[in-house]
Amino acid sequence: MKKLKNEAELVREALKIGAVYAKKRGVGEFESTDSAHDKITYLYRLLVHDKLIQPLAKGQVNDPNMKHKLALWISRQLPEDHPLLK
Repeated sequence: MKKLKNEAELVREALKIGAVYAKKRGVGEFESTDSAHDKITYLYRLLVHDKLIQPLAKGQVNDPNMKHKLALWISRQLPEDHPLLK
């Protein structure tokens, strides 16, 4: 797994956009008291359920790998000229 440039910022952006997606879809919303781990896990599972990303192999599901998947997902959603992709 090759780490992306600006991966931490991409994950933060994925959580923001993912929260809006979950709310619009009507499946819940993130609270300010939710831990980062809970938000990452929930968003990862939601995107896998909706078939927007491919699931990780069994035994590979952990925070770093889920963060990487979310960063890849959001990097494909952002416009090419977005500052996080430069």
